[in-house]
This record gives sequence, C-alpha cells and structure tokens, in this order.
Amino acid sequence: MQASQSSGESANRHERILVVEDEENLALGIRDALEHAGFTVEVALDGPSGLEAARSGAHGLMVLDLMLPGMSGLEILEQVRTEKRDLRVLILTARANEADVVRGLDMGADDYMCKPFAPRELVARVAAQFRRREIDTSPPPQLELPGGISVDLERLEVHRDGGVQQLTPREGDILRYLIQNAHRVVTRDDLLVDVWHYSNGKVETRTVDIHIVGLRRKVEPNPSSPSLIQTVRGKGYRWYS
Repeated sequence: MQASQSSGESANRHERILVVEDEENLALGIRDALEHAGFTVEVALDGPSGLEAARSGAHGLMVLDLMLPGMSGLEILEQVRTEKRDLRVLILTARANEADVVRGLDMGADDYMCKPFAPRELVARVAAQFRRREIDTSPPPQLELPGGISVDLERLEVHRDGGVQQLTPREGDILRYLIQNAHRVVTRDDLLVDVWHYSNGKVETRTVDIHIVGLRRKVEPNPSSPSLIQTVRGKGYRWYS
C-alpha cells in the first residue's frame, strides 16, 4: 500500500514526521493528533512503503510500529541505522513485546511507547525528541569554517581575509537553520515558513534566493563555487556537514 500524506502548519514549527503503522484507524488518529499539534505528517501502512519513505530523508522523526506487513519495524530500524540516517525513531509496541523494545533501543531507537497510549503523551514524547535534536544540533556561538573563515553567531560577525563583515539578523537565522537541519535538504518553503514565518511557503518571491546569495558571499571560501551552502537541484539547500 502506498504512503499517504497530509500537512499541518504552525508559525513556530514545521517538523516532518513519518508514521509507520498498519492499523489504519490508529495511524490516522496519530496523524490527526500530531497535525493538531502543528507537525507535518506522512503515513505509511506497511513495512516496505515505510522504509521507502524513511529513506527519502524528508522527516525528522519516525513513529514506528514493530508489527508490520511485508517488513517488521525492527527490520526498518536496522536498515535506517545501517544507512546512518539522522532520523529520530519512536517505536510502538504491544506490552507483551518487551524483548523487542530492548532490541529496538539497542539498535538505535530513541524512545518507545506501549499500546494502548494517550495521544497527548505521544505528542509530548515527539515534541521532546525534537527539542533534544535541536539541542544536539544547535550551532556553537563560534563557527570555524574552511578557508580560515570564522563566524560569531552571537555578534553576527564573519571574520575573513583579515577583516570583519556583518551578518544581517535574517542571514544569521538562515545560517542557524541550515546547520540545525544539516541532516536533510531544506526547501525554500521550509525557509519561508520557519525563518520568515509565512503562514505557508507557497508564495511567489525571490527573497530566499537573494538572501542565500548574500550569505554565500560572506561565509563561502569561494562564493562563485559554493561548497558550504550546497544547492540540491530542484529541491533546495543542504549545509555541507
């Protein structure tokens, strides 16, 4: 069965979640609870489509049932971790499957919940994982970049070639956002919603591209051939790390 997708919006949060659960009513209930909390959710109803969606790199967290048709949740988790994908995983399991929970945590799952569970607790657990990821990926106040370039994100200063250039507050926000999301491609829509705080990213504007060009002039060792803020053709941008 193919994955189905729905979207939720928040002025402060635009995180993407993949729910892999074969009980359709439960999967849609989880989706609705997470969307109500402001997340963007994709649902997959079997193992193979869940793995395919997880491999896309489009999600920050996966809610993963362990008992799935076509491929088990543990098989999906093993594959995802083998490929070293930076994807937080919250596994769902029946209370009788304690051994599978232990195995899942040993394989790299970040949290687990036993069925049945309260939707509010699930939302709280998911939000906690994203807060933890933000702490883990927040850029340090001082960045040392290739080419002898140093960036002070607190003072919004770029030290290079014996001089100092000033970042605008918006450029500083873009740089922080790219670094915090270095595990995935950041789209123009993402930037418009999460950095500019548009209600949605479906607007005709060149402001993102203009700001990226300006930021590259300041932080790239060779702005004409950028290596730090990489363009992913047809998709968006990715930070070099």
